[in-house]
Order: sequence, then C-alpha cells, then structure tokens
Amino acid sequence: MDYNGTLMNAPNDATRADLLLTQQWLARLAGQAAGMAPAELALPARWIDAAAAVCAQLLAEGKTLQIVVPDDETLPELSNALDIDLRPLCLVLPEADFATRIALRATLTLLKSRLNRHADAHPVWESQRRRIEQLAGTWQAALSWGQSETEAHWPDDIGHLFPARLLPASQAIAFNVPADVNILIAPERMPGEWRDALAAAPQVLCLSAYGRNTEHRQLITFSAEARQRYELEVLTHEIAGLELELATVQAEIADFSQRYHAVVGKLMVELDALQAEIAQLVAAEKPDDSALQHAAAQSHAQAERSQQDQQRFEEAPKDAKHQQEAQPFTPSRDLKKLYRQIAQKIHPDRAADDNDRSWRTQLMSEATRAYRNEDENALREVLNLWQEGPQSDAVSGAPNALSGLEVQLLRMKARLAGIQAELDRLLASRLYELFVATRLARRQGRDLLEEMASTVSLQIDAARQRLQELQASAPVQPGT
Repeated sequence: MDYNGTLMNAPNDATRADLLLTQQWLARLAGQAAGMAPAELALPARWIDAAAAVCAQLLAEGKTLQIVVPDDETLPELSNALDIDLRPLCLVLPEADFATRIALRATLTLLKSRLNRHADAHPVWESQRRRIEQLAGTWQAALSWGQSETEAHWPDDIGHLFPARLLPASQAIAFNVPADVNILIAPERMPGEWRDALAAAPQVLCLSAYGRNTEHRQLITFSAEARQRYELEVLTHEIAGLELELATVQAEIADFSQRYHAVVGKLMVELDALQAEIAQLVAAEKPDDSALQHAAAQSHAQAERSQQDQQRFEEAPKDAKHQQEAQPFTPSRDLKKLYRQIAQKIHPDRAADDNDRSWRTQLMSEATRAYRNEDENALREVLNLWQEGPQSDAVSGAPNALSGLEVQLLRMKARLAGIQAELDRLLASRLYELFVATRLARRQGRDLLEEMASTVSLQIDAARQRLQELQASAPVQPGT
C-alpha cells in the first residue's frame, strides 16, 4: 500500500483531503529521518483516516509505531479505520484495566488466527512471523495468558509482539515499549512528563488540538453499572472483528472442501474401497492372524468413512456461489468492513429480550450467508433491514435493568471464548493444514490438489493390479 502517489484517482474531496494529510505527515516524518527537527502541527477535525493510512504505510516500510491519544474516546473509531487486513498487527488498548484484558485477549486470538491463515508473501506478515520467532517465549506466554481465566496480569513484554500500538498515554507509559515513530494526538492534554517521554522516539509527530480543552484527563472511575456498560461496548467491538475472522475461516474451509472433494475426494473413495478389498483378501488367507483381521476391519471402516464424507458433500445443498466451479474465497476489504460493521450493530448476544434475540439472530445468519457468498448487495440489504425493522439497543442509554447488562456480558464473554475455541479447532484441523499447504504451493506455481490427484490415481492403478493378483491366486471356493 503506497500513499505517496498522486491524488488523481481520489474519489471525492474528503478522500483527497485525507490523502493530502497522509502525505504531509509522512513527509514530516521523512524529514526527521533526514535530520530535520520535529515540528508540531495542528490536529484537523478529520484526522482518523489519515492516521490509519500513515499506520499502514509505516508498517509497509517495516517500522514500528505508536499512535498515542489522551483517552479512550477516539479508540473505537480509530480501530475501525485501520486497514482491516493489518488490524491484527495493531494493538488497540483502552485505558481501564478490565477493558485492556478484553482487548488483549481478542487481539491475541485474531493475531494467532491470521498468522495461521496468511500463507502469502506479504512482507508485513513475513516480518511479523520473524518477530514472533524472535519472541517465541513471549508469544507462548501471551497465548497461555490469553486462554487462562485465572492469570490476572498479562506478560510484561507482551507489547513487543505488535509492530503498531494505538493506546492512551497512560497505557503507552505503562507498557514502555519503544517505537521507531510516535504520533501524539493532542499532546497538550497529556501530563508533561509523559509527553516528554513519548516525544523521545526517533521520529515524532505531534498533532495539537489548539484551542480545545487542554486539561489532561485522569483515568475514569467507573461505577458498577458504568463499568458494565463500558465492558459491553469493548466486548462488542472486539467480538465483531472475531466474528469476521471466524466467518472468513469457515468460508475458506467450505470453498476449499468443495474443491478437495471434487478433485481428490472422489479418487480417495475409490482407493480406500480397493484397499479394503485387498486387506480383506489378505486377511482371508490367514484367518487366525489377529493383526491382519484388525487391519482389514480398519480398512473397511476407512472406506465407509470416505464414502460417507463424499456422499455428504455431494448431497449438501449448494448456494448460488457453489453451484458453479469452486473459486477461492477472496472477500474485498470493503466487504470485510461491512460485515464487521453489521456484527457490531446487531450481534444477537446484545439482545434485550427473546424477540430481539430472534430478530438479531436471523439477520446475523443472513449477513453471514451473504458474506460467504461475497454478495455486498445482500449484506447492505441486511443492514437496511436492521435500520428499518424492530430493534432494541439495551445499552444505548435507554432504561435497562442492571441484571440485563449482566446477562449480556455473560453471553458476550461466552461468545468470545466460543470463537476462540472454534478458531483453534478449525485452524488445527487436517483440512485447514492442507488448505494452507495448497496456498503455499500456489506461490510456487504448483497446484497441490492436482498433484495429489495424480498421486492417488497412480495408487489406484497399483491397487487394482494388486487386487487382480490376489483374486487370481485366491483358492476357488466350493460351488463357484
């Protein structure tokens, strides 16, 4: 991704303004690298998209960075503006300790999944894999902490795992992880000693909100209900990204499974059936050999499983996308962002009552189906239905019993754990390992499934010949 080109293709004035800001800030940082003194710039009203674009460009250049804000207010919008394919590399941490744990666990799950999924040669992800290898102990400790409900505090050096961090000044100071570039948003609202420490990075961009509130905000003290509402908002934001990840993995597996069964699966059914016949004939020659009898039973069971798997695939209903020849699942960035937006708005676990939950569940099912079909129009129709239909946002400020918040929190936390477990299961499956290997082979100009099909075809030929030999040497049964 390169933001240093021309503006000729910018679709509108707002986008052109964002690109101009991006170029200006990158030029300032490049000037510092060349020896210029840091300068303080005014913070424009539309700064979030430009900050996200600068983040993407600096990551592409192999740099580490922090975007430091005075408080949590802009973090959700800033997180949503990030390049969605680079989001797992960016640690976005709210200020409150309980919210930090939620965001950390969700980001670790997302990063773990994406490291498994990315088999392409994108330099940013290759660099991240090297970072993880160098910090293997920290990575394993972080994963262990992320899956534990009893460990209170995360590993001290966990921040080093992420090349980009977007966080309030208090978290930046607490984590104390150096970066090549620090971008300070409204530094005048930060305590002086913090501001001075953060401005000591090799490259610094200070964007000051002149004329706005210059009193730095202290960490907010939450009442019980305010804490629950805030915790629910953080969970909603993080789970939306994980719902997107899970839907993507499921769609990738579904598409790959279709091609596997079409190219290799039908051949495996034939090979397993031949091998079962061979094992049965071999066992029949030595009926007292328990090992041969056991091997024959196993071969027969494997042949039945292969047949059943292939039959389930052939009989499964196919949607419009899968009626055609299997194509790789390649959703666009816009499609991913739209699905994540829908998940944030209508997640069923935020329902106020049973009717609301049923409505949200129906819409989320439709949204997931549209996303897996890469149908942006259908996704937008789901969003329109949500905006026009019955809805009840139980955390929008409308009266709501505290017990209702507690129920929603329990559901959302259970969903977070459920997504984590399901991603772990899918990514550890043999089918997904084969999918990743297939993508790696494609980088080398090879079609791994076609290679497998050729190998299985040769095995079938050999098995047929072996079966004919056994049948020819088998004793003639009486009466035949």
